Amino acid sequence: MRFLSLVLAYSALGLAPDAAAPGEAPVVDIHVHLWKGEESLRAYREQAKAAGRAVSGIGAMWFGGPNQARAGDPDRIRAGNDGIIALAATHKDIIPIATVHPYDDAAALAEVERVAARGVQLLKIHPHTQQFDAADPRVLALVRRAGEVGLIVLMDNASIVPADNEKLFNLALAAPRTRFIFAHMGALQFRFWNMLALARTAENLFGDNVYFDISASVVIAADSPIEEEFIWTMRNVGTDKLLLGSDYPQFSLAKTLDAFAKLDLTDAERAQIRDGNARRLLGLD
Repeated sequence: MRFLSLVLAYSALGLAPDAAAPGEAPVVDIHVHLWKGEESLRAYREQAKAAGRAVSGIGAMWFGGPNQARAGDPDRIRAGNDGIIALAATHKDIIPIATVHPYDDAAALAEVERVAARGVQLLKIHPHTQQFDAADPRVLALVRRAGEVGLIVLMDNASIVPADNEKLFNLALAAPRTRFIFAHMGALQFRFWNMLALARTAENLFGDNVYFDISASVVIAADSPIEEEFIWTMRNVGTDKLLLGSDYPQFSLAKTLDAFAKLDLTDAERAQIRDGNARRLLGLD
């Protein structure tokens, strides 16, 4: 009965869980790379279905891996964004994620405004693959404008560029009206983010505008010597600020959920991370 109620509720929202299985609560997977559009989406669905995983929302981006959104090619970036917007128009569980390059200056700001006007809620930028410095003033200008038009900025935070955590922390401080999702929660440098427990105690310092997805990092941490510390960090960050992501195709949703299931979390915490926080953040309810 509970599963049937979930199915009916998601159907009413236009988010039919294609891979639904009895006893398996649907998830919002906020971090999915669909490099080949429909072909990638079909492969993702088949993989999730074969593993008996129920997906109610897919945060889908077109770039990453072999498809980089480099500076100096705003027309290609615009076309890529239009492609993911079109995919979302025909698949109601797709949450489109656009991109720009901060070094494209006025063209990047114009594209931010355009995709927001078309209903996009998430903007992904990646210091490593797009080869920009998160401390560059052009990045601050971009994320501030994104926040002004209602976009949530998803940024890579795998600690594979120098001072990644520190630069993102200071960016969030400088743009308090912009909501951020930092992907991978610092990866193996996750300990830094315990800073947030302190930052929240400093008056007028931190805008409490940072969320994290735990894609990839949860697979590394689960059933490992660092698992307890990882969970401690999750709670210091706030389990109401955490989102589930697979980082498909690098990791499958099944592998991510298997790792997530190993963490010693409460049922309430699991529900928040699995889909509750994403639904609240994105207004999916």
